Amino acid sequence: MRHRARTGIPLTLALALAAAGCSAATTTEGRASAERPSAAATIGSCGRQLSFDRPPERAVALDQASTETLLELGLQGRMAGTANLKTKIPARYRDAYAKVPVIAPKIATGEQLRAATPDFVVAGSTDLYTKDRAGTREELAAVQVPAFVSAVDCPQQNEPGKTPFELLFSDYEQLGKVFGSEQRAAALAREQRAVVAEAGAHAGRVSAGGGRQPTVVYLYSVFNGMPYVAGRTGLPSEMSRIVGAKNAFDDVAEDWPEVTWEEVAARDPDFIVIGDLGERGRPGDSAAEKRAAMAADPVVSRLEAVRENRIIEVPGIELDPSVRSVHALGLLAAAVKDLGYVR
Repeated sequence: MRHRARTGIPLTLALALAAAGCSAATTTEGRASAERPSAAATIGSCGRQLSFDRPPERAVALDQASTETLLELGLQGRMAGTANLKTKIPARYRDAYAKVPVIAPKIATGEQLRAATPDFVVAGSTDLYTKDRAGTREELAAVQVPAFVSAVDCPQQNEPGKTPFELLFSDYEQLGKVFGSEQRAAALAREQRAVVAEAGAHAGRVSAGGGRQPTVVYLYSVFNGMPYVAGRTGLPSEMSRIVGAKNAFDDVAEDWPEVTWEEVAARDPDFIVIGDLGERGRPGDSAAEKRAAMAADPVVSRLEAVRENRIIEVPGIELDPSVRSVHALGLLAAAVKDLGYVR
């Protein structure tokens, strides 16, 4: 879930990063290399062309999703830093993660990024590239440090018409090309496409009765007593489509809009998915707190989905695009079947 930066730290990257000697890669805004050996690569990322004369050796991931993607691709030896950890790193990544410096426990500032002397920066969304965060992509380009953004964050600039999962898989393939890990990236995309196909295997037989699609509300966070749910542009809407259900807030063109409990009650979903973010530590983040908030609300507590406990818990971080999102998709597909919606 995205929040505005509050660091207020100004960024002037040009001299600091240039002095760091970050010359392994360039962007089209920077000067092209005179020679391009066989390891050279050029990719598109959120409306920009990024060019590399050799694989990066000091990549920095600005969020947990990007960090785990690079670790899944076995690239920890080429990482100079990570930042913005929301939850614990899964056990399968812990040994690799321990080898990578943490440049910031939360959102990285330009000063923290400079100190890592990166030759490549990776982020899941453009809002991490601002003057009061890690610096703009223009600033990074000026000192020949390519800044990658997940294709999921700017679908209209990355092959319009592709599904969010296909955009996610294209991230793997693009990063694999940059690092010379094409085979591993292709294998990962192939494995996850198979998971998506399996999750949608029964979609045509999913019904809540009378041919009606079951509806679902995704409760991501409860902040100051107010619920944040999945809107149309978030990954959960695509997850719903794949398994044959319908996101109850598909009419809201946001990823995670703040709504009211009265609006949740008015949608009267057939079931509810809770994103457990308890490890993040903010009030209202844990699944238990979200259950308690629904039970305490005089209207929502009377919903059939709440009374009959048609509530599914999934790791909250998996509801945002990441290498782990197919796991949440599998949990959703299993829940639709367990709740009796597969006819």
